[in-house]
Amino acid sequence: MNIDTKDYMESSGVKTQVRKTSQWLMPPHLDESFDTDGGYNIYPAAPLGAGKIFNGFDSLAKYIISKKTVVIDGFGGILWHKIQTGLQDCFTEAGLSVNWVQTESFLKPVAEVEELVKPFLGEQASVWGTKTSLSLIDLYDDNLTTQVPDNGSDINIVIGTGAALAGWNAPIIYFDLPKNEIQFRMRAGSITNLGADEVSEPFRMYKRFYFVDWVMLNAHKKAILSKIAVIADGQWPDTLNWMYQADLLKGLQGLSRSVLRVRPWFEPGAWGGQWMKQHIKNLNTDVVNLAWSFELIVPENGLVFESDGNLLEVSFDTLMFSNNRNVLGKHSERFGEEFPIRFDFLDTYEGGNLSIQCHPKLKYIQENFGENITQDETYYILECEDNARVYLGFQESINPEGFRVALEESQETGREIEIERYVQSHPANKHDLFLIPNSTVHSAGSGNLVLEISATPYIFTFKMYDWVRLDLDGNPRPINIDHAFNNLDFNRKGKQVYRELISKPQVIEKTADHQLVHVPTHAEHFYDVHRIEFDRIVKLETNDVCHVLMLVEGKAISVETADGTKHDFAYAETFVIPAAAGSYTLTNLGKGRAKVIKAFLK
Repeated sequence: MNIDTKDYMESSGVKTQVRKTSQWLMPPHLDESFDTDGGYNIYPAAPLGAGKIFNGFDSLAKYIISKKTVVIDGFGGILWHKIQTGLQDCFTEAGLSVNWVQTESFLKPVAEVEELVKPFLGEQASVWGTKTSLSLIDLYDDNLTTQVPDNGSDINIVIGTGAALAGWNAPIIYFDLPKNEIQFRMRAGSITNLGADEVSEPFRMYKRFYFVDWVMLNAHKKAILSKIAVIADGQWPDTLNWMYQADLLKGLQGLSRSVLRVRPWFEPGAWGGQWMKQHIKNLNTDVVNLAWSFELIVPENGLVFESDGNLLEVSFDTLMFSNNRNVLGKHSERFGEEFPIRFDFLDTYEGGNLSIQCHPKLKYIQENFGENITQDETYYILECEDNARVYLGFQESINPEGFRVALEESQETGREIEIERYVQSHPANKHDLFLIPNSTVHSAGSGNLVLEISATPYIFTFKMYDWVRLDLDGNPRPINIDHAFNNLDFNRKGKQVYRELISKPQVIEKTADHQLVHVPTHAEHFYDVHRIEFDRIVKLETNDVCHVLMLVEGKAISVETADGTKHDFAYAETFVIPAAAGSYTLTNLGKGRAKVIKAFLK
């Protein structure tokens, strides 16, 4: 694990670890020394022009001094004591008295909060719950809304998560925090869940974040978004970057009509591989493997803006709250503020097999977990070793009762299963697309770099068999046989698997220097896939539909949207063309034919 000064905070002479991860903290400032060699960029940023993003506590303190009374609100996981201390040092130097009102003082007793959230956390041992119906105000007592500024102080500040609930008529400063950094702080034990007074096991904390905290916090952010005067980035323990809301909204509006790319993040795993370590520059490679890249899993990705080299990240839902119609076009009424398509990498290159698994049916995920859409997936093979395989569908001879007995005996005894007695395996080749509608048994075998094109839900994986292995901490990985057998479709077997679950590409448009290939998805998928293959230049229309794209063969391409925005993308970088872009042009920057995958809503 990488440890440097950014990973620690100091209080009373004692250093405490802030984050636990193998990956670097995004720097607050990027200069010309940061080089991608024209390849994959782990810190993609949208430029705002000069003078839009400001660095440091001193600059924010000057803004607060000019206003005298402010509200400092923000997402869960912010190190509020660090924010307060950094600002207080500036006020002390200026000789000003400050009345600090801390929202954490008005949280209801821990036991009362636990009773409120308990109905949404499912069974104690389960990793899943149900999305909460609580609002953030439910966690605070009435005294929060009775606080008033102190006329005897030079400056008045109400600070902490939910600060805007105090109702002060003052500018709101909002601190955002990337979801990956929340989890890294969670693992280090430097933060707790909202209203909790102690750190719990990471899976329990994440469950409460996902099903309770983040639901309330997202709703609160949406409610106050139009009232925010300043947005700040709280991911650095010892500094901050901030910008005015007007510039943020202008930046979001620009992205919603042109082209955008979220900041990806990376995680090791029990089955992880080596492709990303070997091919993506600027990652910390001092890890045993990398299993996932969150390329576009928007509940946990952010958008980064840049000005004068200063970086500022906001969560993707900030864009959807303000510009969902521009992004989703004619599908915005159906999906609202949820971005429905997901891109991520599963890296088993020189690695292991994923678990044998399935995902919930639509009704099941709605009734049991409170989601609106379910986890319908596909596996697009971006790279693969010789003899790589994908497990998909049952053997014709499958006996459900016998399969369950074998799974349960393996779980109890730790003995391996000859899994191909029950589940089919298929050879994997570059550009193959395997179709995995909900309730389908599947797994990515070792030797693949899978581009997973999917509906957005991403944590509802029911593992049945995990090759009798432990996770990276030496613990058994959870097995969910009951959930799986409540959802498995045993009719997806035999020759039907080849006919229905392995895509058969068809050329639907062709000229001398390009062709458009339809790579059909399953009838149950609400998204479809095209592959654009071209030598020089090709122009595409959005037709009021959002496009999610990736260069899957070639060195790099240039993208220019109708408003004149230009951006280059390297191999394996995910980018989004919002519906409101209207049209865009792809230019091949390499020597051979470029191939670009395009996923879009049907």
